[in-house]
Amino acid sequence: MTHPRIIFIFSLLLGLSACSPSNQSAPTQTITPPTSIPTAAPTPSPIPTSTPLTCLSQLGRVDSGSIDTTKPPQLFLIYLPPCYDAKTDQHYPVLYLLHGQTYIDDQWVRLGAATAADNLILSGRSNPFIIVFPDDRYWNLDAGPGFGDRVINDVIPYIDGHYRTLTDRNHRALGGLSRGGGWAVELGLQHYDLFGMLGLHSPAIFSDDAQYLEEWLHAIPLDQLPRIWIDAGDQDKELGSITQFESLLSDNEIPHEWHMYNGDHSELYWHAHVAEYIQWYAGGWTKNP
Repeated sequence: MTHPRIIFIFSLLLGLSACSPSNQSAPTQTITPPTSIPTAAPTPSPIPTSTPLTCLSQLGRVDSGSIDTTKPPQLFLIYLPPCYDAKTDQHYPVLYLLHGQTYIDDQWVRLGAATAADNLILSGRSNPFIIVFPDDRYWNLDAGPGFGDRVINDVIPYIDGHYRTLTDRNHRALGGLSRGGGWAVELGLQHYDLFGMLGLHSPAIFSDDAQYLEEWLHAIPLDQLPRIWIDAGDQDKELGSITQFESLLSDNEIPHEWHMYNGDHSELYWHAHVAEYIQWYAGGWTKNP
């Protein structure tokens, strides 16, 4: 027979154990989830990103245009940089390049100006810009207002009105070779408020302008002097007048770049240096020319 005291103590201990916190874990129970509930967290959706523009690897293009309000119509070619059509909110600096006598508006394009611009822009060495090539094929014919008047009064307003340009002088440049360089001297000095850069490549400076050059230079406020480049070949037929103009700039302490290379007054010479010309213009609009 079990002693009553032993039964009492055993019952007391059993009751205390049932009321005390247990240090043992509850038995593990496996639950099979319903098939309609995923057993893994869903893969998060990717963060939307902008689609790269394919035009960033494509060349710019050269279009032809005509200003029909002039008689005869003023023809021109225009280089539009890569992504011009895609980036519809972007506006661009403009370079006006004038061709030589007996040539037409395609001369600069044939010499490689558009190709040089593409190389600079697509390599990231230059901000994109527009180039306009006005046509001066009527230089020896009665073609209404002179070519210089057309450039100032017709071509520039038309380009600014029909293309996405930056219209201040700091984002507009003028350059020319041979006869086009003569026009660049005359127009650039008389209309300094329109152009922040002048490129004079083997310029055939007009004889009628020679007496006015110093006067035009003195009329330009010091803070509005354009950035100026002059170059010529050492066998250039226009070298005498070119070096006289360069001396005039030096004597009047007008900042400019002067380059004399081997060569003559020919497309062979201009083709050899066209990439350097375009890089110089682009350097006026970007920190990394």
